[in-house]
Amino acid sequence: MASPISEDIALRIGLAARTLPETDPARLIKVLASAVGLPPTVEKLGALRVRDLKSAADGELADIDLDALKAALAILKGEGVAESDPPPPLDPYSDGDLPGSIRVACASDTGELLDGHFGAARRFLVYQVSASDVRLIDVRRIDDSGAEDRNAHRAGLIRDCQVLYVASIGGPAAAKVIKLDIHPIKDAAGGSARERMVKLQQVLSQKAPPWLAKVMGQAPEERIRFEPTADLLAEDGA
Repeated sequence: MASPISEDIALRIGLAARTLPETDPARLIKVLASAVGLPPTVEKLGALRVRDLKSAADGELADIDLDALKAALAILKGEGVAESDPPPPLDPYSDGDLPGSIRVACASDTGELLDGHFGAARRFLVYQVSASDVRLIDVRRIDDSGAEDRNAHRAGLIRDCQVLYVASIGGPAAAKVIKLDIHPIKDAAGGSARERMVKLQQVLSQKAPPWLAKVMGQAPEERIRFEPTADLLAEDGA
């Protein structure tokens, strides 16, 4: 008889299953049983790879989007499960404080880090960014447990933002974000969300690419042609 699954691993499986379409914990446990055996342990999950998830149980999850599988695997490995490092306090802000600014969401699990996968992140850090200032104006915690369409629910939480930074996002989720006129930018390297915003601030004060100039409300004649050297905002998230 197999040993019971620990509470920590059971939580990971439950959260990971929520990131995968049409997948409940029972289905994911079936895949894990094939991939690493029962019970899944911290050591076994730590060695698990995306290709293992895709091939296990006769390809049970083979048709699922690669980014969704990566997000689920990150949770199975324990990333973002425990919120031991809460976000910092908000900066003072009132509408109109930063003329010419844009609103930017960052998917986050830990502190003020850009480390969240769109389908699994626990919160969005929301910044107001202008050429002269960066302010954290909101932290939007995510609870999509009752949502019929989790991607649409998450996109709706940031519908007032013009840009989204995320560690990873799948094609269907990106389509929901773009439909709301939000420009997604994948940044797999992650790191400090505020440092990313400072770099974005520098772009706003110099030569913004055309799509960003449009977001900023510049007239077509004011938009500066995108230079290849300004790779900070390459449109790899669209």
